[in-house]
Amino acid sequence: MAYENGVWIMHGTSPTDRNRIKSPEELVEFVDKVGFLPLFKNEAEGFSVEEHTLGKYWWSGDEKNDPWEWRGIAARSKKVAYGKFFGKKSGFVSLEWFPAFANYRRDGYDFDSLYEEGLAQRRAKLIMEQFADGEELFSFEIKNRAGFGKGGEKNFQGVLTELQMQTYLVMSDLRFRKNKKGEEYGMSVSMYTAPELLWGQEFVTSGYSEEPEKSLERIIAHVKKHFPDGGKALEKLLR
Repeated sequence: MAYENGVWIMHGTSPTDRNRIKSPEELVEFVDKVGFLPLFKNEAEGFSVEEHTLGKYWWSGDEKNDPWEWRGIAARSKKVAYGKFFGKKSGFVSLEWFPAFANYRRDGYDFDSLYEEGLAQRRAKLIMEQFADGEELFSFEIKNRAGFGKGGEKNFQGVLTELQMQTYLVMSDLRFRKNKKGEEYGMSVSMYTAPELLWGQEFVTSGYSEEPEKSLERIIAHVKKHFPDGGKALEKLLR
C-alpha cells in the first residue's frame, strides 16, 4: 500500500493469478500453508495479503470480496491468530506455528513471570490485568479500565501494540459499537484478548521446551520456503 498524489494505491495481484486469494476461507487456508502473513505490502517481496488479492476490492465494504473485511472474519473464526505481529503492523499467524512464535517472542516467559523479573513495564501490567476474567474487550474498554483515559496513563496504543508483538494479546474480532437502541454505528473496532483464553494455556505455551532462538530458526526456514525473495527484510519482520 502506498500513498501517491493524495490517493492510497494497493499493490494487488492480477485477476488471472491462479494463486490469488479470493475469499476469507482461502485466506485462512493460505495462512495455514505459509504460517505467517502480514496484511500489507512491505519490504519482503510477496509477503503480504495485499499482494495476493485484488486491489480494487479493498475498503469496498463487501464481505465477500474485500480483504479489509476478511480480517474480522478470519480473527472471529479462531482458526488463525491476528494481531500486530510484524514490525508493529497487523498480520496473521497459523495455529500450527503460533506456539513456536510465542516461545520466541516471549523468550519463554508468561506475562506474570516477565513482570516479576522486571522485564515488563507497569503500564503493560495494567492492560493485562483487564483480561484476568477471560474477557474479550474493545480497545476503548481496555483504555478506560486500565486508566489510560483523559489525564491518566500515557501511550496506550504503544503499550497495546508491544503486547501484541510479544504475543501476550491478539485481536479476536472487529465489531461495531451499538447505540442505546442497539443499532450499530461508525467503523468497526478491534477487540482483544489473551491467546490463552482462545486456545488454552497448554497449547499456547507448548513451544516453551524449545530454545527460543531454535524456534526462530525453524520459523525463518519455513517462511523462506514460501517467500524465497523475502531476503533480510523477511527475517527482520519475523524477529
